[in-house]
Amino acid sequence: MSYATEANFDGLVGPTHNYSGLSFGNVASQQNSTHPSNPKAAAKQGLVKMKALADMGFVQGVLAPHERPHIPTLRSLGFIGSDAQVLAQAAQQAPKLLAAVSSASCMWTANAATVSPSADSKDGRVHFTPANLVNKFHRSIEHETTSAVLKATFNNPQYFAHHPTLPSVDHFGDEGAANHTRFCKDYGQQGVEFFVYGMSAFNTAMPRPQHYPARHTLEASQAVARNHGLDPEKTVFAQQHPDVIDAGVFHNDVIAVGNGNVHFYHERAFLKREQMKADILRAWGDEHTPFYFVEVPEVAVSVEDCVQSYLFNSQLLSHKNGEMTLVVPGEVENNARVWAYLNDLVNQTTPIKHVKVFDLKQSMSNGGGPACLRLRVALNEQELAAVNPATLMNDQLFETLNTWIDKHYRDRLIEADLADPNLLTESRQALDELTQILQLGSVYDFQKA
Repeated sequence: MSYATEANFDGLVGPTHNYSGLSFGNVASQQNSTHPSNPKAAAKQGLVKMKALADMGFVQGVLAPHERPHIPTLRSLGFIGSDAQVLAQAAQQAPKLLAAVSSASCMWTANAATVSPSADSKDGRVHFTPANLVNKFHRSIEHETTSAVLKATFNNPQYFAHHPTLPSVDHFGDEGAANHTRFCKDYGQQGVEFFVYGMSAFNTAMPRPQHYPARHTLEASQAVARNHGLDPEKTVFAQQHPDVIDAGVFHNDVIAVGNGNVHFYHERAFLKREQMKADILRAWGDEHTPFYFVEVPEVAVSVEDCVQSYLFNSQLLSHKNGEMTLVVPGEVENNARVWAYLNDLVNQTTPIKHVKVFDLKQSMSNGGGPACLRLRVALNEQELAAVNPATLMNDQLFETLNTWIDKHYRDRLIEADLADPNLLTESRQALDELTQILQLGSVYDFQKA
């Protein structure tokens, strides 16, 4: 058997990173609306995390941000003239629309796509399905560029299969890997793919949240599983508890995270918790390899604590010795109950033995922690060798991207700045240079025009 690993591809924060409060159901996004942002700091905070994981021996990649403000979307909605005139019209007539097409939300690449490794797929290739993100307008415009960036990064059809998005309607609402994880004994062996949904679109008798939207449907998860050629016996579907969605848990990765033989989750995460556990164990099917359900009780950490600290919006990373590191945002240290729980967790009889804290305040203020910033891709040796090497983190790329950020990014941005035509010019210049650094080719509309 060839060596296999799980690579993390993080989204590089874009030059228009701002706080416009666009994501109803995301508590942090709404609470920090109108606050000034710091795009330069945001990009560098994410870059530091990428480099640190690479230095720890993990395969770390970079996914490019999108063109923002997205002028083609504004033109499709009736704004005309030069790019500067389009911006001016949108700012005057529909400022929230301008904010939406200026969002840097593509930085959260956990929502970019669902990925199934070759060990799980019928045709033995790594499969990618970009998420339609139909529930939020500002994210629903991402999938075309996401697809182009993924194809430029994983560009060998012998190893990688790229699917179109699912139909862009609520019935097939797809939020990508934020509601998907994979359990396995080894990254190169067939694993258990675990899909979490917020509601069933066609079975209206199933419970639904009453306040915030259930963004991801069972029907979307089932379609992705079929398209990826997954074994039904190794595929598990579970419903997120509607009550936690209404408490601000808009994706499963805000209340649970899994890796290898560990499922780390809050006791209120799933509507049918015992059924979830039984289904995973059935699909796991190996009595000789232990599987760990690390369930955090409400009495120790409340759902509100989870949302405030993003305890579960973490990365669970496997070391070669079998131990795991939990990568968490700095906010966990500010919550006494969460921090006490984590200090106890590393002494329990589970593989989670280390906690590593990162400052991601700029991303966290918009509702995205370490797990939001990365797309997980399990790769064997041949597949890793087929990845676009210019996108893989190393000392040189880290230095180059830091210099690039210093050259192109502002250190303060408010919503009114989005109408500045200079910001559009700056962003396009930055992205054009970035495609050369990452050797992506022409992936943006302005490059193709």
